Amino acid sequence: MGNVGNVNEAVLPTGRVVGIIKRNWRPFCGMLFLSQIKEATRHLFTPADRRIPRIRIETRQAATLAGQRIMVAVDGWPKHSRYPNGHFVRSLGSAGDKETETEVLLLEHDVPHQDFSQAVLSFLPKMPWNITEEDMAVREDLRNLTVCSVDPPGCTDIDDALHCRDLPNGNQEVGVHIADVSHFIRPGNAMDLEAANRGTTVYLTGRRIDMVPELLSSNLCSLRSSVERLAFSCIWEINDKAEIVKTRFTKSVINSKASLTYAEAQMRIDDANMNDDTTKSLRGLNRLAKILKKRRIEKGALTLSSPEVRFHIDSETHDPIDLQTKELKETNSMVEEFMLLANISVAQKIYDEFSECALLRKHPAPPPSNYDILNKAAKSKDMVIHTDSAKALADSLDAAQVDGFPYFNTLLRILATRCMMQAVYFCSGMDSDFHHYGLASPIYTHFTSPIRRYSDIIVHRLLAVAIGADSTYPDLMDKHKQSALCNNLNYRHKMAQYAQRASVAYHTQLFFKSRGILNEEGFILFVRKNAIIVLIPKFGLEGTVFFENKDKPSPKLIFNEEVPSLTVEGHSFNMFDKVKVTISLDASNVQHQKIRMSLVEPNVIFPGKLTYRMLMGCQ
Repeated sequence: MGNVGNVNEAVLPTGRVVGIIKRNWRPFCGMLFLSQIKEATRHLFTPADRRIPRIRIETRQAATLAGQRIMVAVDGWPKHSRYPNGHFVRSLGSAGDKETETEVLLLEHDVPHQDFSQAVLSFLPKMPWNITEEDMAVREDLRNLTVCSVDPPGCTDIDDALHCRDLPNGNQEVGVHIADVSHFIRPGNAMDLEAANRGTTVYLTGRRIDMVPELLSSNLCSLRSSVERLAFSCIWEINDKAEIVKTRFTKSVINSKASLTYAEAQMRIDDANMNDDTTKSLRGLNRLAKILKKRRIEKGALTLSSPEVRFHIDSETHDPIDLQTKELKETNSMVEEFMLLANISVAQKIYDEFSECALLRKHPAPPPSNYDILNKAAKSKDMVIHTDSAKALADSLDAAQVDGFPYFNTLLRILATRCMMQAVYFCSGMDSDFHHYGLASPIYTHFTSPIRRYSDIIVHRLLAVAIGADSTYPDLMDKHKQSALCNNLNYRHKMAQYAQRASVAYHTQLFFKSRGILNEEGFILFVRKNAIIVLIPKFGLEGTVFFENKDKPSPKLIFNEEVPSLTVEGHSFNMFDKVKVTISLDASNVQHQKIRMSLVEPNVIFPGKLTYRMLMGCQ
């Protein structure tokens, strides 16, 4: 390593690549950039991923491929060549076509999305499927209980259902009933291997890429109302203070009495005229959930925020016709509380039984430097955020209020979310730090969504062995194999998250394409040396406003890193300032379309009385 400059300058570490151990080449999606030479066969391919250099390919069908999204593989990179060489693999369809763009999105994020093979489908149960006497003999019959599910509208893969009833001793019995997916997917068969590879269901806007075949995800495993279903139940006896008196786990058979949306469940709870068994059960659950949440927050659990949007899709064109941020109801929180409680109860049980091979989930505490931006943001409003523990952070965020600016607290929580580390799966025998920082829990796992997460299937298998409801198998008890599986699950979850964000970004572009130009208010989230990053709450949309434009003279910029603030031609921009922007779609580059915004308020005036129009690229 070397360094340059005198000792007073910032020393930058430098290095040189001396060898490549393994190349991470994969087929890339992108578009062909045609050669200007007539009848040329050598052309440059521009990948969709801007980090990848252009690739030189030879093809005689360039004219046909122009305007198409194509896949290209790299063959090699000659030592003195500016570009690597590659070859055409296949065409994906016309650029801009919704099916094509979704395909690109899935391929670029390495999301397995091919149809399930015959080998996988051969392990599905034969239809018509019914619960047998043999099933009933080894399960608890809970069909008489008033069980119901509460989910987002249009949900067909219903993983979880709940019940709550009064006990003779004055306590309440609460049950979380989870689809018994591990009954249908047996260890080591083709369906199990496929689910393990996919790792998770991926939810794009208007499309779902299932982890398991639809017969299971939307039918036999889905805990729909008025049908008998196999479940794995976690049942507690809970007293009036929402303290757990007793916990038990059992394989069961349930018959859900209602499949409700969050809004429908909320309406039942609020309607004093409704007093049926399902509504009473929901009210009992809601009352206990509020106490559980209060206690969790007192322990230091974080309530963070990220702007989530919901598209209203046209049923014929499948284009977005409306875009709004998601509104969370009390019932969202009610379901979440009992899912968290079930996950914690199961985590403790499987760790007690299998200390070396329990599949758990942890959330590391962020290093102090991660909080720099949050501390500066709070300081700009004369506030102090304490970050020495999750509890201190949670209390500080609760206290951070600005009179006449109710959205300030949400903006601060959005910033706090950006400071966090990624939560990850791990094997208990390969790690010593189990703590979940965000939930302020010493131990945690995922048990409640086995239709859409493979981690939960493994947790179900561990729990089933722990209670004597199923037999074990070698890989389940092998901590090295469990650890390798966790690595894949972490990778798939991360890529699914990125794919979902990219899908939202693409549909946001479609939305603005059909809307023309809109004026909206936003807030400055970050300040950079030559730019501000703005959030538009109405659309959950975020982008960077650059103040330097290569086609125009640069305005006078003064950046103060400590505050942080940016002064442009005498006008100061600070974090959380309100701005007004014009939003439109820039479709000049087919492959990299962008949401562009120009500032409406405040006006920044150049010397010579010219208004400086700022361009904002949506990230």
